Amino acid sequence: MAARSAVGRARRAGDRKKLAEAGRAVDDAKVALGERGPVWWDDGAPDHNRRMARNTPYSAWYAALAGAP
Repeated sequence: MAARSAVGRARRAGDRKKLAEAGRAVDDAKVALGERGPVWWDDGAPDHNRRMARNTPYSAWYAALAGAP
């Protein structure tokens, strides 16, 4: 968050050099957190993202939830 704050301060001040430095710091932090860079969570399992739970291998679990349609 310190890097994001530095971006805001540099923008408000109109300091392009500090803005570039802060932007690099934000990028470094995002890479360190795993938000950018190589995928670290790839376990080879199929991705069921963006699918309705009832149309995935999780359908029995979903059906057991209270109030599931």
